[in-house]
Amino acid sequence: MIDVDVARRVPGFCLKVAFKNGAGITALFGRSGAGKSMTIGLVAGLAKPDRGRIVLDDRVLVDTQKRIFVPSHKRRIGVVFQDSHLFPHFGVRQNLLFGRWFAPRGARSVGFDAVVQTLGIAHLLERAPATLSGGERQRIAIGRALLSDPRLLLLDEPFAALDLQNRLEILPLIERLRDEFKIPILYVSHAVEEVARLAAWAVVLDDGQVVAQGDPADVLRPAFGEDPRFASASILAMQVGRRDTAYGLTQLIHPAGSIWIAGGAGMQGGRVRVVVQATNVTLAASRPQGLSVQGALEGRIARVETSGALALVEIELVGEGRLSAMATRRALDDLGLRRGDLVFALVKTAAIDERLVGGTSSAPARNAG
Repeated sequence: MIDVDVARRVPGFCLKVAFKNGAGITALFGRSGAGKSMTIGLVAGLAKPDRGRIVLDDRVLVDTQKRIFVPSHKRRIGVVFQDSHLFPHFGVRQNLLFGRWFAPRGARSVGFDAVVQTLGIAHLLERAPATLSGGERQRIAIGRALLSDPRLLLLDEPFAALDLQNRLEILPLIERLRDEFKIPILYVSHAVEEVARLAAWAVVLDDGQVVAQGDPADVLRPAFGEDPRFASASILAMQVGRRDTAYGLTQLIHPAGSIWIAGGAGMQGGRVRVVVQATNVTLAASRPQGLSVQGALEGRIARVETSGALALVEIELVGEGRLSAMATRRALDDLGLRRGDLVFALVKTAAIDERLVGGTSSAPARNAG
């Protein structure tokens, strides 16, 4: 368990954050400049807070009132940055083993072979860092951090410098780290798809402050960028249903209805989170028939925000959750839709990237209160 309650002021910026991280992955989420990396630096011991306290597994790392500050190399916290920071004069094996220098000899519970197997890097052990791809370098950096036998793993936007294909290769590895090694992870990202797939708890930062925290499906409603039309998204917690092998589809079930995605999405009965862009949702005033869209979710209109020709409609779904949809004001008027009205939200299968749909952690962290 990591318990953080700190404040730090630098020219032009003031950080004040408080949260707790239990088992599984807790995500620090927010736009660039929100204070995510500064928070990670304070937890890692790379900087000192002006005020506050940091406790890891009942061990006080920082307490400004008592003038306690444990140096970074004694905190048993593994850190992976955007840049892998591998030693260029070491081979892959030597880079991995460097992490062992920071693991107490009597507490080396993470085995070298287990790390190599989990990360799929056995074929890279005799290579030099300069010959590796970006995704391979990040795997080595994660392995080195694990071999320090950390009590907490910090991942500071580890996919920021990677292309989509490398991200898709490493996302399942992060899930395996979460599920197999049972090391709590504090994960920094501004990518809603990553947080939705990986995290049990999300802490949303804006301008140095915690503005929300909780289940990612409840607290992540990003609209970053100058045009929210293309950035507004919702996260739906759903259950994996039946597989249509003839057409290569998988049903995802929600109390409000179901949608379909191409390919697979984990084991039947498992829980997943799905990111749905508001521009990929079509509204109907009655249950649709005779359409190519085969997924429909029932709910009532909770809120309508208009801007020029467009309207952002927030739907309170039957059972649980909310879903945002983007439509024109004229379409809403033609359908006669107003706040409180029953509506059906249609989500196209082709609009969902099934590669970013994954299983969620079963052990959520706890709110700091």
